[in-house]
Amino acid sequence: MKRIAALAIGGLLAAPAFAGGPVTVTPEPVVEPVPAPVVVAPLTDWSGFYVGGQLGYGDVDTNVDGYDGNGAIGGVHAGYRYDFGRAVVGAEMAYDISNIDIGDAGVELDNLATLKLMAGGKIGQGLLYATAGGTWADVNSDAGDPDDGYVYGIGYDYMLNDRWSVGAELLRHTWDAFDETGTEADATTLQARVGFRF
Repeated sequence: MKRIAALAIGGLLAAPAFAGGPVTVTPEPVVEPVPAPVVVAPLTDWSGFYVGGQLGYGDVDTNVDGYDGNGAIGGVHAGYRYDFGRAVVGAEMAYDISNIDIGDAGVELDNLATLKLMAGGKIGQGLLYATAGGTWADVNSDAGDPDDGYVYGIGYDYMLNDRWSVGAELLRHTWDAFDETGTEADATTLQARVGFRF
């Protein structure tokens, strides 16, 4: 009787261990971290022909007392640039008209033309460049047209998209002598620019 009771108690104690069968432990799934998206800066390519317009301010100084003036100036430009990757080179011609009074004798700077080379480097979407070349001016004076001169300066253009750009340019124009007068003259121009690349 004692033996049967012992077996019965042992069976009751062992029953819960076998009730559910063997316990299988399922490992938790490994969550892989999602890599952060790689932000690629838009590529800028300045190569190609372009045209545009400019508008700004001009200041004219001469070596003759009382023959100085300043005022609005604006016009059009066209050129070609070649992009080497980090460096950009090009050539550009521009034509501006103005009505800058030079002194009180009714002399005006009517128009200004430039032909210049440029070289610069890319800064993100922008292009910072130096430029130099030749400049020609025309005044409404019977004394004759200005002699050819030279021009140099700096500029910055920013690419809005693959076609349009905006920027600014600061130039210094110098003429050693005007025809028939020997007058030396300098002009500083600062203009905002907009361009369209083909």
